Amino acid sequence: MSKLLIALSFCVAIFSLSTAAHAGSAQLLLDARTGEVLASENSDELNHPASLTKMMSVYMVLDAIKAGKLSWDSPVPFSKHAASRPPTKLFVKAGDTITVREAVLAMIVKSANDAAAAVGEKIGGSEEGFAALMTRKARSLGMTNTTFFNASGLPHAQQFTTARDMSTLGVALMRDFPKDYELFATKSFKFRGKTITGHNNLMYRYKGMDGIKTGYTNASGFNLVSAVELNGRRVVGVVLGGRTAASRDKIMERLIDANIKKASSGQQLLVSRSTGVQMDLARLGDEVPVPASRQSALAAVQGMAGATGASALGTASAYAPSNSAAAELVANPATRFAPVDAQHTGSTPQVAAENHWQIQIAAATSAQAAMDLLSQARQKVGTPLQGLDTYTEMVTRNGMTFYRARFTGFETKEEARIACDKLVRQRYDCVLMPARG
Repeated sequence: MSKLLIALSFCVAIFSLSTAAHAGSAQLLLDARTGEVLASENSDELNHPASLTKMMSVYMVLDAIKAGKLSWDSPVPFSKHAASRPPTKLFVKAGDTITVREAVLAMIVKSANDAAAAVGEKIGGSEEGFAALMTRKARSLGMTNTTFFNASGLPHAQQFTTARDMSTLGVALMRDFPKDYELFATKSFKFRGKTITGHNNLMYRYKGMDGIKTGYTNASGFNLVSAVELNGRRVVGVVLGGRTAASRDKIMERLIDANIKKASSGQQLLVSRSTGVQMDLARLGDEVPVPASRQSALAAVQGMAGATGASALGTASAYAPSNSAAAELVANPATRFAPVDAQHTGSTPQVAAENHWQIQIAAATSAQAAMDLLSQARQKVGTPLQGLDTYTEMVTRNGMTFYRARFTGFETKEEARIACDKLVRQRYDCVLMPARG
């Protein structure tokens, strides 16, 4: 077991290094009225969102206000965790409180990490729980390649988004909260006697631009989402991975200048894009892993875990690059197939002992949604999944229930691995493990 833990730790380290180096330039300009992509480059490549993450944090706050769960004057307490977040921040002390309005303005104008963490704890009970809610909301909006692990956008090796997904979120903020969206044009606000100013400099000099958000970390580069309304045309632009703030702003200017005339005029904004199935892709335990399109890079690295003795030890080996999945398999071996919190549905009521290997592709919020995902995967992948049994396993963690979607019946580990290869190419997550009664 110690060898497997060492191997998995090595995989995590390698993955962190590779993702930091991978962040590259991407851009997209979207017609917010029709959904037409007017220009794009690497729009579906995964990049770290940095403080663009706060766009979703603000969306969650506005959604809670709309539902009557919060008001603009609701208190937002600062825990030790929230107060300890690194700058940029408001420097509110642990035990102190601010209002929801102050928190939202701090996230938009100052890009305050402490305010984002405090809001996350207010709504989600913990920042980690809030991130799971953010990811679920992202799925419902059609952001299929975005995964959140914190409320602020501070560095996290598995927190990814795409230019396309960020454009979707930009439209959603304007469409779902047309009045409150005006807050994204705020240039400064007063906080405890001080004037807090913003740093979205392009917004202050580009005609028609009224938001939305900047972001930067070493891993992400300089990011920007901008919205422009000009002569009835409404567009949302996204630039990820800029080398400097100035060069990023120049790219955005050129992107809009060259393409906004292609956009349609009118009043209506793009209708909601919904995935149809409310799910967190391949969710295991309490975390949401890396989107499937990043899997092939780490799959080879995690294969090293098997080479160092994982299979010989008789433990399940994580095939897909889901560190949360691997951690659950190692840290909680007794709960992998525990009948206490597991309920099986589908063509196989229990995992048959003679079926030597199984794979998990996803976890959904209902058994039917999980079975639907299995059916869709079988149709896309074809032969490697034909004739296999499917089943779901109900797992309850921290009061939340998920249904794991699994194929079982592989005679050999190699057969299961081949199926995982094909699933990964179809943008599915895939966790490989022994099938046991």
